[in-house]
Parts: sequence; C-alpha cells; structure tokens
Amino acid sequence: MNYNVSLIGYIYDDSYSFFYCLMLQCSPCKLRTHQWCFLLFNVLLFHALLFGADFVEEYLLQPTPGVYTDGLVVDVREKARKLDLSNVRENVSLAYPITNPDACRNSDLFLLTLVFSSTANITQRDAVRRTWANQTLIQGFPMRILFFLGSTETSAAQKALMIESDLHGDMVQVHAVSDSSLRGPTERTVLALRWVIAFCPVARFVLLTKDSVFINLPAIGGYLLGLHRHSEDLYLGRVIQRDSPDRDPNSPGFLPPALYPDKYLPEYCEGTAYVISQDVVRKVYVASAEVRAPVPADVFVGLCAQKAGVVPTHSSRFSGEKHIRYNACCYRYQFSSAGMESHELDIVWADLGQKGEQCSLLKTYYGLVTCKALTYLDKLSF
Repeated sequence: MNYNVSLIGYIYDDSYSFFYCLMLQCSPCKLRTHQWCFLLFNVLLFHALLFGADFVEEYLLQPTPGVYTDGLVVDVREKARKLDLSNVRENVSLAYPITNPDACRNSDLFLLTLVFSSTANITQRDAVRRTWANQTLIQGFPMRILFFLGSTETSAAQKALMIESDLHGDMVQVHAVSDSSLRGPTERTVLALRWVIAFCPVARFVLLTKDSVFINLPAIGGYLLGLHRHSEDLYLGRVIQRDSPDRDPNSPGFLPPALYPDKYLPEYCEGTAYVISQDVVRKVYVASAEVRAPVPADVFVGLCAQKAGVVPTHSSRFSGEKHIRYNACCYRYQFSSAGMESHELDIVWADLGQKGEQCSLLKTYYGLVTCKALTYLDKLSF
C-alpha cells in the first residue's frame, strides 16, 4: 500500500477515535501526557493536510505568467489571438445539424457549460435539466448550459433529436465519428471548441463535462469569481500527473515512441469535468491542428495546451472519474461527482433542495472531512 495513504488513513482513524472518546467521556481514556500530545499532533496534522491543501492549491501552486521563448508556443498564441470565425459562421454551421447560433445572445455571459451526451441518452439529459442544470445565474452573473451531441444513425433518431431540440432549445449537434472509436470524443471536443469560438466568443469561461456527472455550478462560479490571478490561461480541473503513454502495439490508443518519445504524457485535466477560459479555447483549438497523437480526448486537450504554453491548475474539488458518496454538506463544497445515473441525480437534487443551507457547524465539518479525505486519498493512491 502507498505509504502516504497508510499515513493519512492512520491519522484519520486515530483522530476519529480521539474525538469519539472525548464526546463519550469514556473512562478508559486515561491517557498519559505524551499520548495526549501524540494524538493532538495527529489531529493537527490531519487537519493541516486536508484544509491547508486548499490554501496551497490556490496561492502557492498557481502557474506563474510565462515568458514564452519557444517559437512554436509564440506562434500558436499569436494565431489564437488573431483567430476570428465570425465571418464564416454560415460555413461553420454546415458541420452542425443543430447549430443553435443564438444560444449566447447575452453579451455578459460568465460561464458556458457544454455537456457531452450520447444521442440516445434522453433520460439522462432530462435528469440533468431537472437538477443541476436548472439554473441561469451564479451570484447574479448569467450562465448557459448546452448539451453537445454527435451524429445519429437513423433518420427516426435524428427526427426525435430535432423535436427534443425544439422543445428545450439547449442542444448543439455535430457531424462526428462514433464514440466507439478513440477518435470520436476527440473530434467532438475540437468541434465543440470551434462552435464556442464561432457562436459563443462572449463566454468568459467554458466548463466541459458529461451527462453522467453532478456539477456544483454555484461552487465553481464562486471559485472563478474569487480567482486571485488574471483569468487568462486558465485550465482548471483534476490534474493527472506522470501518466504513461500507451505503448501496446495491439491497442487502439497505441502511441509509438517515434510519435511521442517522452516517458510520460504532459499534465492534463481529467475529462469528466474541467474549466478553460475563453482564450484557452482558442489556443487549444489552434494547437489541435498540430497534434496527431491517437490519445483520449482529455489527454489530447492536455497536449494542445502544452503546445500553447498553458499549464493546468489542479483542484481536488473536482472528483475526476470518482463517484463521491453523497453527503449534503460535502456536495455543497465539491465541484463534481462522476458516475451519477438519472435517479441518483434526482435524489441528490431533491435532498439538497429540501435541506437548503441548513448545514450545522458539526455537519459541515463532518461533510468536509469526509469529502476531502475521499478525494485526497484517491489522489495519493496513484
């Protein structure tokens, strides 16, 4: 077992036993002075690791503005700055059977959320609409949620999709290859970025996620509004480090050393949910023309970001692929939780609505400790 995981788990169990003993005032807790000191040290260390990490992430681990000397990086950033698709909107729309060109009419749009969804997943989309996507403002700032879909296989399925789009007005569809191939999600991601540049350049930030993820939009919005640095070059999510390329020749994602010689992939944000600023949308899109590696969509974005000189910012409040066990006070803090089926979204949303802001100090403490312990232990286990 990973030493760090063992240490955190030991401290957590020790701290829990300590508080349990204090609360019950049980007679067996006749500890000597050095034992009390040891337990108190564990409690302080445990809380420092959990709650101090937010401070470290927000203030000490933020990327510093770069001075770019690499000619390729400078070229990508300059092309992105000059990129303008407004004059070719009609031609761009040919790639989108459902274009939704007026989705971003609000010039003050703060956050655009693009939810990748399979065309057949209408039940899941309806659950998202009923729950976390049923919001239009973050602290008074406008936001927009759109579903981003690929091609249908039959005319009947396409007709049903058009009816759904007319009913809700919250969908964009692209001509893209099947999700069953490695190239499908990557192609959809590039086309999503292209759509944002052409039809939603007013959005300050763009959140990309999936319909199986619970998203805490108020928490994400509050974080973005409270950024202590310039909002450009933001690539925010659960950062994956030291991930090895697929060197299996029989794998569809085989990445030969001749194409990518490095031992590890660049750092990238795990693809279930991440946020990029509008300028990064443009930079990644421009760089995508230079990346030919057969990799998953989130790795592809990381490769493009590297070529554009954009460094990902880690936040443990994104769960990555992990499903966080439901706790109301934890979910008010967490940015995302993956692996949520439609009935789970309904249950969680109903419970959060009933409880409102009623998280006592003790419940908030317990929720945050549980939530943070799960996410940090998950990260340390890699």
